[in-house]
Amino acid sequence: MSHADGSRAAPSALSAHRARAPWPYARLDVPALRAAGHRPHPIRQFVLKTRSRCNLACTYCYVYEMADQSWRGRPAAMSRATAARAAERIAEHAAAHALTRVDLVLHGGEPLLTAPAELAAPVDAVRAALRAASPRTRVTATVQTNGTLLTRGRLAALAAAGIRVGVSLDGGLPEHNTRRVDHAGRPGFGAAARGLRLLARHPEQYAGVLCVVDLAHDPVGTYESLLAFDPPGIALLLPLANWSTPPPGSAPHRTPYADWLIAVFDRWWQADALRTRIRTFEEIIALLLGLPAATETLGLAPAATAVIETDGSLEQADSLKSAYEGAAATGMTLDTHRFDDLLDHPGLAARQLGLDALADGCRSCGLVEVCGGGHYPHRYRSGEGFRNPSVYCADLQALIRHIAAALHRAAEEGAARPGPGPGRSTAPPPGRAAAQPPAPTRAAAS
Repeated sequence: MSHADGSRAAPSALSAHRARAPWPYARLDVPALRAAGHRPHPIRQFVLKTRSRCNLACTYCYVYEMADQSWRGRPAAMSRATAARAAERIAEHAAAHALTRVDLVLHGGEPLLTAPAELAAPVDAVRAALRAASPRTRVTATVQTNGTLLTRGRLAALAAAGIRVGVSLDGGLPEHNTRRVDHAGRPGFGAAARGLRLLARHPEQYAGVLCVVDLAHDPVGTYESLLAFDPPGIALLLPLANWSTPPPGSAPHRTPYADWLIAVFDRWWQADALRTRIRTFEEIIALLLGLPAATETLGLAPAATAVIETDGSLEQADSLKSAYEGAAATGMTLDTHRFDDLLDHPGLAARQLGLDALADGCRSCGLVEVCGGGHYPHRYRSGEGFRNPSVYCADLQALIRHIAAALHRAAEEGAARPGPGPGRSTAPPPGRAAAQPPAPTRAAAS
């Protein structure tokens, strides 16, 4: 049933949001939005939380160590019945919107806590449901893991189902990963490194590596250490922070995160040969050239991701858990709501508005088509909500301008260059999104 703001969520779920985030939960009129002709965009990526627990206890994990602790009340694993219901709902949505493709992400917690024989079951269920309801819809599938449980048996099971593997790591050396420990405080790097070396021997299954920027570590050293694992792509992610919980090392009139990323960009751009692709840089290059981007962290493309928790709850991207308790919650479940209902939830509707969802200063900024206001969770301020510039605004401006200048110099030189500028196409290759870890899985398998 719809409520006054147009959401079909339970009133209690929305009231919990309004005090923390008046924008959008008290100020966005979804019925008026629809009456004015703003049509929702269908969900295209479905994150299946097959496990709500993890074998690691990373000290910075947004799922377990930040504001939201909802994992404590959820089943440790998604049941077969919940997976089957999720498959039905996904197929229903794909058929209603004539989707040619849906992207599935097996997520956690640590999804590889599942027995090898059961790993592919949720993906198999979705494919079966699509064959019946939407046979023209194809499926891409990825599992996001901390890498510590990768074995030949698990890789074989994933390969048989066409599921690719993305790994979360903080760098390619033990000293980069001191915060990635198990529940007894023992380092997880050794097991993760063994898993990555095994994965590198199966490049057809290797989606890439996610790495959160850590100012304590040398940027070029971190980048080059990751190259030892031969990743086809690297995603360098800004720490989940906001105006109420600022990022480590931030200070007025400084751009430490831009400085870190610029050092890596220069090393990558000026290399004699392309060793890997770096999603952040490719996305900025694409957007500067007026091409579409495949991420929610940059640009103005509408959000199109839904999360299905182990208990069948429907949530928004779980990076929102870094903002406040329940920030990703919608009050919807697989049994009571369709994914079309989720499209009218104020939180998701706001993230599909593009320019209209941004602060005044962002809308008038000359970089807005590239920056897009920054990653949505980075805009949060307690008591105001999400209509603010990114807490990384100055860093994003510095990074974008640096990359734009590099592109401009390359164009002026007109000479073949071994980086992704002249000499190789700057356009993102077809299938880029499938070849890299999906955007919302930034801190999976903490």
